[in-house]
Amino acid sequence: MSHVASWNVPAMVGAPSMAGSTVICPSGSRDISFSQSQCSWRATSLKGPFGAAGNHWGHLIFKSLWRYAGNISNFSRPSSKLFSSVSLSRLGDNRFVRFASSGEASISSYTWPDNQRPRVCILGGGFGGLYTALRLESLVWPDDKKPQVVLVDQSDRFVFKPMLYELLSGEVDAWEIAPSFTELLKNTGVQFIKDRVKVLCPSDHLNRIGIKEPGKSCLGGIVHLESGIMIEYDWLVLALGAEAKLDVVPGSAEYTLPFSTLEDALKVDRELRMLERQRFGENSSPINVAIVGCGYSGVELAATISERLQNNGIIQAINVATAICPNAPAGNREAALKVLQSRNIQLFLGYFVSCIKEVPPSNDSTMMMKDGEDIGSDTGTCQKKYNLELQPAQRGLQSQVLEADLILWTVGSKSLIPHLQPSDQPYVLPLNGRGQAETDETLRVKGHPRIFAIGDSAALRDPSGKLLPATAQVAFQQADFTGWNLWAAINDRPLLPFRFQNLGEMMTLGKNDGAISPSFIEGLTLEGPIGHAARKMVYLLRLPTDEHRVRVGISWLTKTAIDSAASLQSTIANILAGS
Repeated sequence: MSHVASWNVPAMVGAPSMAGSTVICPSGSRDISFSQSQCSWRATSLKGPFGAAGNHWGHLIFKSLWRYAGNISNFSRPSSKLFSSVSLSRLGDNRFVRFASSGEASISSYTWPDNQRPRVCILGGGFGGLYTALRLESLVWPDDKKPQVVLVDQSDRFVFKPMLYELLSGEVDAWEIAPSFTELLKNTGVQFIKDRVKVLCPSDHLNRIGIKEPGKSCLGGIVHLESGIMIEYDWLVLALGAEAKLDVVPGSAEYTLPFSTLEDALKVDRELRMLERQRFGENSSPINVAIVGCGYSGVELAATISERLQNNGIIQAINVATAICPNAPAGNREAALKVLQSRNIQLFLGYFVSCIKEVPPSNDSTMMMKDGEDIGSDTGTCQKKYNLELQPAQRGLQSQVLEADLILWTVGSKSLIPHLQPSDQPYVLPLNGRGQAETDETLRVKGHPRIFAIGDSAALRDPSGKLLPATAQVAFQQADFTGWNLWAAINDRPLLPFRFQNLGEMMTLGKNDGAISPSFIEGLTLEGPIGHAARKMVYLLRLPTDEHRVRVGISWLTKTAIDSAASLQSTIANILAGS
């Protein structure tokens, strides 16, 4: 079997794609082939311009693979995808070495700039991952111990998820709450890779961490990405978040939309726009939007969409509990209920959805589709209607069937970690029933001293034994502790136990309406315009970098000034018209 070794070089600094030019790999580098039961490697003599330095490449990349091959047989089959969606920001030198064999998958190793400084790999660029990376940058390090940090995320943008609702109301622009990682990290030493994680292969549970060769850092494990890249790390941070769990009842995966990512929010906005165009006019039927779940996400969606549609829409909110936001502070819950009852929102409390079916198109809807040529090819999608079959979760209620043009699903989520464990070692990480990694109080994964887990990826309990909620506030605080504990671990200092400080809870209820219940003043709830303004101010201060905060602050002030001027002009016009 013939073997070819090559590496990829970015076309320019900050290039969005690594699938670019290819040059011959340095002399002396090694090809590698694997089988299920063993790890073997063949040396291939390659003449190249790097001389003896090439031997260092092969030795550096595959020494640890050879050492742990008997324990981690998952290395036998790396990803078959070759750089499908990989981007690396701000690299002025080479970072990847690809080892390909004809007819087989290739291995592409990420090359760290320094062999001696600690290597930190952060998986996930949400509140937990990004803020951990920024925290590591802000700490003071000894020159020889400042870690090299790589951040991996499947998207090229950080998303400030608590403000996704403002995209539907038009209060914010996408760049304000979803800046690119390249922009946020441009003044840091953090490198960014856009890719998906395929397999985690930790080796810190093998009791070999203490073995360190001169001139090299201690290997904590290897991460395989879907593109074929292999990242060796000394320290790993799991901050992968969770994804919406849609396959709950028959029809939910096919006919409902989640609302947890930027792409979800933009898709919901497009669907609403198409429905608004179709139902424009006095004689048009109202738009029926069904929202499954009345936690914070469902209530905020209901309030935002009802305000947007006004009298042109009917919102149907369904919840298995007999109250909305059952875990929210009483002040927030009462403020939200007041807003929902004042708008065209129908609450179906004490019900669960048992089935969702598509309604066969009627003759009238078919004619509308034929006549609506100006709407385009999306018309067929928007004219579909769905039936939700509701079953009572409480005594005394009757089954019901609701008809909807659009269904939003806000109930349930699932961890990504269970799918990332090696097939031959499915229990290498200790997980709870939700697929979250079990951690100790320092946020380290139990049995894995080199792995930290935070946010939705972590199962950490408070002193009363209750799991911490999967909120941005928890992830934000955990990121701060994780950054500090990484500093402490690298510098042989004691780690700090994480203690969550509940600062309060906030929610949006429309363009000029919100509720905020700070925990430090018991019984206080700011609602209405004051609550809305306070919430935006808090979130402005929570944005990732000073530069981005300034840009967004100026943008929001400008929009507020324009809206105020327009409102004043309208008031004056009405006064003059009345006189």
